Order: sequence, then C-alpha cells, then structure tokens
Amino acid sequence: MRRSAAFVATMLLLAGCATEPGPEPPAIDQADATHASVNVLSAVVTVRARFADSVFVRFGTVGAGVLDSVSPAVRVTDGSATIPVLGLLAGTAYVLRVTAGGPGGTTQSKLLHLTTDVLPSDLPQYTAGGTDPSPGYVVFAAAGYGLAIDNTGRVVWYVRLADPVTLNFEPQPTGRYYTRPTTPTTPIPWLELDPLGNVTRTLGCARGLVPRFHDLIARPDGSYWIMCDETRVMDLSADGGVAEARVTGTVVQHIGADQSLLFEWSPFDHFAIDDLDPANRTGANVNWTHGNAIDLDADDNLLISFRSLSEVTLIDTRTGAVRWRMGGRANQFTFSKPMPPFEHQHGVRAAGRGHIMLLDNLGEAGSSRGERYAVNEEALTVELEASAIAAPATVAQLGGTTQQLPGGRVLVAFGNGDRVHEFDASGAIVWEIHGDPGYVFRAQRIQSLYDPGSGFAR
Repeated sequence: MRRSAAFVATMLLLAGCATEPGPEPPAIDQADATHASVNVLSAVVTVRARFADSVFVRFGTVGAGVLDSVSPAVRVTDGSATIPVLGLLAGTAYVLRVTAGGPGGTTQSKLLHLTTDVLPSDLPQYTAGGTDPSPGYVVFAAAGYGLAIDNTGRVVWYVRLADPVTLNFEPQPTGRYYTRPTTPTTPIPWLELDPLGNVTRTLGCARGLVPRFHDLIARPDGSYWIMCDETRVMDLSADGGVAEARVTGTVVQHIGADQSLLFEWSPFDHFAIDDLDPANRTGANVNWTHGNAIDLDADDNLLISFRSLSEVTLIDTRTGAVRWRMGGRANQFTFSKPMPPFEHQHGVRAAGRGHIMLLDNLGEAGSSRGERYAVNEEALTVELEASAIAAPATVAQLGGTTQQLPGGRVLVAFGNGDRVHEFDASGAIVWEIHGDPGYVFRAQRIQSLYDPGSGFAR
C-alpha cells in the first residue's frame, strides 16, 4: 500500500525522536535492622538491592516525627550491603529507613523498627564539659572497656575488652581501633577492630618478640610499626648489677601487610647499659629502656620515647642510624631556657616539622605537664614553647598522652594523675572530664564514630 508523503515524513520524524530506555530505578528487595553483637548503642542494617550503587540509613527516635540522623553511605556489592548505625541512645525505640541510590535515581525502603537494650551495669559513666570543646568524641580505655564519649561525657560507643586491665585503646587513621592486653611477658598480639567492634586482624612482632601495649602505628597500606620487648642475659657485675641480669630493651619493627619484617631497630645495637641510672640496673631483671610511645615525623623518621632513660630519640628509618638523643644521661641537646628536664615522659608525638610534644610526668615537682618543644637538629638546641598544666595540678607517676588538635590545641591525658583536659593555644582548659575519670593511659579525639582516627592527629 502506498503511503502519502506526509505520513512518511511523520514516521521519520518520530523515529528520529526515539530514545533508548533509561537506567532501571533502584529496587530494595529486603531491609532488616538488628542489634550489633558487641554494643547496645549500635545497630546493623542489612540490605538486598538491585540497580543500586550505594545505600544509607536515615533514623530517629519513635515519637520525634522526623528521621533527623543519617549514616554514611555504603557501597552495594553483589546486590547486598551492611550499614552500621552508631551512637544510639540506650533503651530507646528507633525508626529507620534505607535509601538506595543508583544511575536510575533513588528509592526508599519501608520503615524499620528497633529498640536498643540498656547499658551494661559495669560500663563506666562520665560527665564532661567546657567552654569551647573541639567537635567529636574522646576515645580511651577504662574498666575493661574501650569506649568513646561525647562532649557531655555520654558514652556513645563501647566494646568489652578481653583483658579487664587493658589500658590502651587507640583509634588510628586507618579507620580502625587497636588494643593489646597489658600482660607483659607473653607474645599476645594487638587486635584491630572495626567501627562495630569486630576483630578484623591481629598484629604481632617478628622473631617471636613480645609486643608492648603502649603504642602502635597502623599504616594505610596495611603495614604497621610496633614496639617489642627483647630480653638478653648480660653480665652487669662491673656496672653495679648482677652477673646474669635479664635486661629488657625495646625493639621497634616495621611489619608489612604480608607479615614480612621491613625494618628493625634495637637499642642493643646503639645504646649502652650505663645510659640507665645506676640505681635501676642492680637487680636480676633490668627494665632498661621501657619504650612507651612511637611516631613518625614529617620525613618519616622514627620518634621514640624511652621512659626508663627519660629520653626521646630520633631514628633514621632508611639507615637505622640514631639522628639525635634528647634528655637523660645521653642527652645531646642544649635547652635554651633554664628549666628542669623532662623525666619519665609519655605520649611523645611529632607536632610539625621541627616540633615535638610530650607529657612530662616527673620533670616538674608537683605538676605533670603537657609540653611542646621547638627542636633545632642542626644546632642541637631545644626550646620549650608551651605548657599545659592540669587544674588543680596533678602528678602522673604512670601513663598519659598528648594529642595535637587543630588551632594549636592539645588533648592531654594525665595517666594515673586522673585528669583528661583539652587546652587551647593559650594553655587554658576548654574541656575536661569532670571529677575523677580514673587512670586514663591514652585519650584521643576523633571526629566520626564511623571512621575513627580520621581528621585528627594520632
């Protein structure tokens, strides 16, 4: 049948306007909310979805009438995703809704319901506050828990630790938490935990050495720097000790993600036994160096704090050579201002090129102090730039840390001096845990429960 010219032109026009069908809109086949296994303040939402790249959860308390909180988005893999929901209130009913997004737009799930349980009866409780705290949360270990509190002191996240006397629980820039029981003489490894409190891997020392619980550096490539105890039998009879003394020194290792030993530094190769005060090397067991903090400076050189020696040491990580030794009997520096030298320090951190921070536990009678120093490596001079003193003043015989915060601030845990303060750049206290928080070996600020360790320095 012949078609008119007008009919043919119309059909050609319509054919030219035809388009391919668009991408399918996301479809949520299943969504469920359940309690997290280790923490009543956390929940887990599992999702099965099609045509979706990512999913997130909006949530709020029943009766609020609005889902005013939101989780970070999680990538959908093979049609499924697991979404952590953190920082909930205990004993509270919640409403949750999943949003799935993809090339075809977004879609929402039905409403989900979950009621959180009550807190464990032995979980510590705190109050805190101040005139101008930094945003985020503060993480530390207490009473057998690793926990995070908000700026009011409310516990917003926690995990029960296997060893009830574990002192160190620290977030790292990897977005994970790390801890090790304080058991000193057995090669128990460190544990790495995700934001839901699940153990994701263990981290130990090479050569069967015993990991120290005091500090660790976890790297984004899966490698880590770890302090290890090595004990050798030495004849110290000529140094005021015994003929078969068991001398323990702190070895530092860099372990690859495949558990290969990438670097090792030992004080037995670089230090002398008489770097230790004579009164501390007379017994059958000699705690020679007692490494309690490590950090990497701007050039990836290794900064180490040796408590027994009252010394901070910088190690070249390319050659293993000692670049300098500050404090103690082997001190190489001239301090530019008359003041007592730091003693039995903790919490040493690199604080920008040419600067370090530490907690001076016993250098000043009657008052432990967070201190920031300017270090001139070429001239071998060091200058005290700032001090942070607890109010009322306290003495930390054991433990403690410093953490550099934006704007010249510092968070100081005063160890068994039972104080945790945040100081501004002038040294004024702008936040604190009220009352007596107990022995806080390490305290660190984080910005996010979902990505602990990001945003702030270690």
